[in-house]
Amino acid sequence: MADGGTERLFVAVALTEEARAAIAAHLRASLPGGVPGRVPPAANWHLTMRFLGAASRAERNTVRGALAAADLGPAFDLVFGGLGAFPNPRRARVLWLGVDEGADRLRDLAATAESAARSAGFAPEEKRFTPHLTLSRMQPARPVADEVARVPPLGLRMPVRELVIYRSHLGGGPARYEAVEHFALR
Repeated sequence: MADGGTERLFVAVALTEEARAAIAAHLRASLPGGVPGRVPPAANWHLTMRFLGAASRAERNTVRGALAAADLGPAFDLVFGGLGAFPNPRRARVLWLGVDEGADRLRDLAATAESAARSAGFAPEEKRFTPHLTLSRMQPARPVADEVARVPPLGLRMPVRELVIYRSHLGGGPARYEAVEHFALR
């Protein structure tokens, strides 16, 4: 546990190593000047279903129990699409890779993770869930419309077989993510 008896947690879908390599190669080929902003290492890429933040052991156990009891549905494949930005490409704080196929199933998993978080007493998520892979963060916000337009849709298919609770370790460089609980889809 981190200081104060809490740990920093989130629920996510992990990327396969093949998907990480293909996404990185696609971005290198499409953006020879590099991805703008602060880019996390490819090893950290994941699809966040619900960020929990600081969580006690009891809260983690409640989330774990709710996810273990939930019907996560059958395993499925998703297909990565094109780039987008939050809040928009003209004034982006986040550059992301979207999901074309499988987005509805990711929304279902996010709703299940949201329900598990609420059962542990976490406040409701304020933002509507948009299936995406965060590629970079920009501070201050900057325009990325050219990059969004320049990168063609990826069209990469990736299997989704489980949901994972991750623990974040911050400090001393990029965050490190540790998988602490796995929940298989049927």
